[in-house]
Amino acid sequence: MRRRLFLAGGLGVAACLAGCGVERHVPGARRPYTIRAGGERWRPVTRAFVGAVREAGFPVTGPGQAVRLTVTGLPALAAAELNDGQTLAETATPLARLAGEVEVVLVPADSRFRTFDDFGAHLLARPGQTPLAGGPLGDPDHLLFGLIAKGVGADTRQVDYTGYPTSAEAATALFAGRAAAVVGTLADWRAHIDQGRVRVLAVSCAKRFPGLDAPSLLESGVRVDFANWCAVVGPAAMPEEVHAPAVGMCEEVTGSTAWRRVCRTGGWLPIPLAGEEFVQWLASEVRRTKAVMRDLGLLGAR
Repeated sequence: MRRRLFLAGGLGVAACLAGCGVERHVPGARRPYTIRAGGERWRPVTRAFVGAVREAGFPVTGPGQAVRLTVTGLPALAAAELNDGQTLAETATPLARLAGEVEVVLVPADSRFRTFDDFGAHLLARPGQTPLAGGPLGDPDHLLFGLIAKGVGADTRQVDYTGYPTSAEAATALFAGRAAAVVGTLADWRAHIDQGRVRVLAVSCAKRFPGLDAPSLLESGVRVDFANWCAVVGPAAMPEEVHAPAVGMCEEVTGSTAWRRVCRTGGWLPIPLAGEEFVQWLASEVRRTKAVMRDLGLLGAR
């Protein structure tokens, strides 16, 4: 694989979580929470989550006598792997998955790839001659292309991928002919889709996305169900008397109509999963992320 640009950073999540603590609580009252974003990219979903938490009747306060929670996600997990750091399960207490951003596989409107099958066949036959673009190396866009390449049977290490800091720069590359296809979030590419400048070959979620005339990857024969997910975590070594109510709060909020409403508004896919089920899922996601990063040549065999 030709590595053209590396911009994935540590995001500072581990350092933030390591310093988080839990204060004393008066029995009988609903615990107050302090909820912060683990990085700039999670600020919008954090604001939405805070609003839904308050709407559900849980107090949200500033630092002080409150349970401190952090919203983070897949890019932080991948960055930790790239930098040989600790995983979320090691630096924090996983509580619940919140939502995911749907990713789309796109080509210019006049591309010779009329369908995903056309694109997949070319990627299989000529992985090094199918220039691809998206976010920085190791970010979800790159990981998804790795999963797609593996899914169609292509030599993953031959994939020609260029990472860009922003979707605007990836779009410039696509329209200039420097990329045959791109992957990005639906939200980032919605305007280009609506203007008819690009064609969606596939969506990353398990089923077709409402309002898009495009198959899912699963429907296209690629066994991949993928979202750029985010989750809420607590401080490491959370005591059970604090952990259990926090999981309960997350279950109540992410199962609410308020949460589904803010996800609709924000363009996110609600994918609630809490407690031990989330912990087990996160372990599988760590394994999948490590595997695709090894396939892409981003990690050595370890």
